[in-house]
Amino acid sequence: MVLINDQGLRMDGRRPDQLRNIKIEAGVLKQADGSCYLEWGGNKVMAAVYGPRECHPRHDQDPTKARVRVRYNMAAFSVSDRKRPGPDRRSQEISKISSEALEHVVLTSLYPKNAIDVFIEIIEAEAGTRCAGLTAAAVACADAGIPMRGMVTAVAAGKVDGKVCLDLSREEDNYGETDFPIAIVPKTGEIVLLQQDGHFSPDELDQALEMATDAAMRVYEMQKAALLARYQAQAQAEDEPAEAEAAPAGDHDHDHEDPEVA
Repeated sequence: MVLINDQGLRMDGRRPDQLRNIKIEAGVLKQADGSCYLEWGGNKVMAAVYGPRECHPRHDQDPTKARVRVRYNMAAFSVSDRKRPGPDRRSQEISKISSEALEHVVLTSLYPKNAIDVFIEIIEAEAGTRCAGLTAAAVACADAGIPMRGMVTAVAAGKVDGKVCLDLSREEDNYGETDFPIAIVPKTGEIVLLQQDGHFSPDELDQALEMATDAAMRVYEMQKAALLARYQAQAQAEDEPAEAEAAPAGDHDHDHEDPEVA
């Protein structure tokens, strides 16, 4: 299978350093404290945050800080070959590394004996769901008002037909040589997740790291824009009832003044 043609373009027409299309929307679930819907290429992800709230069972409580509990789950219908429902080893691994990445930025010491529960549901999967899920979860945490030192943004690079490429598609993930997911805190430049499946030369590793970091900064701007749009819409919705209440009051005052003028 030819993954990169003679013109240097990939199967979906992207250049090696080009991201798939990304759409991020914050505050999509009313019952959650914070939520995010994200589309990243063919991935569709829903993230929801509940808390801080009392940690149950109580033997899981930490008297010095809150626990950040992440549950990553792929829906049975998210892939073409039906997935067996429930957690598997891969889901448990991604839940663990996502929890550790978020716990690095959340100010957990403010909420001793509490839990912050983060649910990541993969509704449709193409490739790179761990990066998409963690990126959505960070937006949901910010939407919930969870105090954090910064946002977490995740992007994957890899090697396809001997070339370092950004944001692998399904075919590239299946038939490429290397997968390299990374998550950073754009505000500080810290790396909070780094995995590698396959091999890079030292030069290729430097190139992949630089490519993924630059892309993460672009995704970070999308995360901020989604949160800004969310709170602009909320502020506008709060202003509209106030304006609606003010209009009848003005009409009433006007009616009251007419008899006095007469």
